[in-house]
Amino acid sequence: MHPSSRVELCLALLLTLPSTAALAQTSPSASAQLDELSVVAEPTLGRGGGALTVLNTAQATAEIQRTAGAVAIVPDTAYKNRPAQTLKDVLDFVPGVIVQPRFGSDARLSIRGSGLSRNYGNRGINVFQDGIPINTSDGLVDFFEIDPTAYRYVEVFKGANALRFGGNALGGAINLVTPTGRDVFPFDARVDAGAFGYVKSQAATGGVSGPLDYFITLSGERFDGFREHSNGESVRGSANVGYQFSPQAETRFYINANTVNQRIPGEVDRRTALTNPRAANPEWVRQDQQRNVDSVRLANKTTLRFDETTVDFGFFTVQRHVDHPIYQYLDYTVQDYGGFVRATDDRIIGGFRNRLVAGVNIDNGTIDYRQFVNLTGARKGALTFSTLDYSENVTAYLENSFYVLPNVALVGGGLFMHATRDRKDRFLSDGNQSGRNTYDIAKPRVGLLWNVDPTWQVYGNISGSAEAPTFDANSFGSVATSNLRAQTATTYEIGTRGVRPDFTWDLSLYRSEIRNELQCLTTSIFSPCSIVNADRTVHQGVEAGFGIAFLKSLFTFEDRIWLNAAYTYNEFFFDQDPRYGNNTLPGVPTHYLRAEMLYRHPNGFYVGPNVEWSPQPYFADNANSLTVPSYALLNFRIGYDTGRDWSGYVEARNLLDRRYISSVAIAGVANLTSEIFNAGTGRAVYGGLRYRW
Repeated sequence: MHPSSRVELCLALLLTLPSTAALAQTSPSASAQLDELSVVAEPTLGRGGGALTVLNTAQATAEIQRTAGAVAIVPDTAYKNRPAQTLKDVLDFVPGVIVQPRFGSDARLSIRGSGLSRNYGNRGINVFQDGIPINTSDGLVDFFEIDPTAYRYVEVFKGANALRFGGNALGGAINLVTPTGRDVFPFDARVDAGAFGYVKSQAATGGVSGPLDYFITLSGERFDGFREHSNGESVRGSANVGYQFSPQAETRFYINANTVNQRIPGEVDRRTALTNPRAANPEWVRQDQQRNVDSVRLANKTTLRFDETTVDFGFFTVQRHVDHPIYQYLDYTVQDYGGFVRATDDRIIGGFRNRLVAGVNIDNGTIDYRQFVNLTGARKGALTFSTLDYSENVTAYLENSFYVLPNVALVGGGLFMHATRDRKDRFLSDGNQSGRNTYDIAKPRVGLLWNVDPTWQVYGNISGSAEAPTFDANSFGSVATSNLRAQTATTYEIGTRGVRPDFTWDLSLYRSEIRNELQCLTTSIFSPCSIVNADRTVHQGVEAGFGIAFLKSLFTFEDRIWLNAAYTYNEFFFDQDPRYGNNTLPGVPTHYLRAEMLYRHPNGFYVGPNVEWSPQPYFADNANSLTVPSYALLNFRIGYDTGRDWSGYVEARNLLDRRYISSVAIAGVANLTSEIFNAGTGRAVYGGLRYRW
């Protein structure tokens, strides 16, 4: 479908959605947005009706616009024509989202400063796959098991706007949505290869047989890594099977299995990161530090429709074994399980439209944890620590949108969170560190959504969030760590989003006032971090994205040059802290820009440069005594994709081979000898081929 036809289709669809401002800026760039609209024209590729349990991209785009706050949808067309190894490749053009690679498939992800100090095990974001939690039950989440090539689209709910899923974290929620057999090609295969020994292959299939549909995907990946001692490999597979009992009832079963093996190069001092960026930390090499994960996830989701009411419910269980030699040899097994129920009621009450969403999430689990001396070469020594950890989490949430005018909704609601962290110490020679903490927190939400016309919206909200400490914070070994408080926040937000045939925009301004922010401060190479509560902190900023077709009809009537940009302004600081005063919170750039100028031809050809720019240094420690230098990277890509049959791309990154720091493990106080920096990847070229029929 030609771009102009897609825009016409978009506007026609908008007019059929009187309850929303419809397809606004739901993708990270205008050109990607146009690609996603092809799903509207071909939602099922001619093989039966759509699924009830899973929305297609166009339906999800319309649904997410009912949120009175900053949200985004990234369709697979925005990232599958590139070497999608980490979530940075998926989300880097979503304003407000900062993804900082560490090594291999690992990265630190922060939305609005969530989990700002974490350099391992992300916190402060609820991550879902098909609406079902991926986080461990104590709140941590790793991205090793996420395969970007497996998903149809990715939903981003920034901050407290994740209430739709019962999300309670400062950063909000990310929902990774896999295709169903009703919206895939019978065969889809690809291979990607490039710099530093990177090779990845993936194949998928799906189909429909009467009321039954299925989707299966499998990928394998290996890489030597840019830095020494950062090689890795993985095999990831996902499948789902759906059965439609009637046009109003459907159930779907999911299975996801992964095996991931990754060596860890370790952080180095700033000088080493900038002058010898491929070097690993010698101590990490001596210990042969690694992270090896084997996991299986089973889940079910059932959707029932009763006139104006839709009910979704389901269950999940995750079995995960982590073999993790680092400063000590960690060996643990995670068993998580839970369920959810959510009801959506959309009806006319007294002549006014009313939309109610309410639900309950249960997420419980155990961690059978053992820690040993790590002898040279990742060999287990004597047992040093052993616990059985149990987490219990129940979240109840409600959000009601009452349309005082056909195009203006008043929003009210909130959530209640009950969380328990219970530890049984099984290694008593260093004292009994058993303990139990319970957290009960309620947070409200009010807002307004104004559909100014069928193509743009204005919104605002005041919302609360709450996060219980994770088990690595609740050591129960001292008063300081066993009495950690839950992190809470109140966020104020206003914004607007919209779409025109040749212009799209997405703008939000927010301020989060946080109590007891959980900080993970690097103390030495022999400990991952020391976790403390900061007293009062403030996170505020601007998230701005736009796309504009500024040159048109260069060679044909329908070709375009698009300028797409995503800008994030982060102002995070202590608020009269007894130790740090009003210092800037470290870890992320104050300004961050991703921009691309891309020529697109209606025959599927595209070409253009893009940049990643952090224009000023940012701090590496709370004391604001050491900075991470600014950087600018020039990239370029060229490719061909008609949406079916053969497609391919070549992408060059960091063309000027700039030396820069991609992430920092923040400290309370740092100096030039502090080993807290990860070097960014040097010049790299990748290419890929894909075939669909």
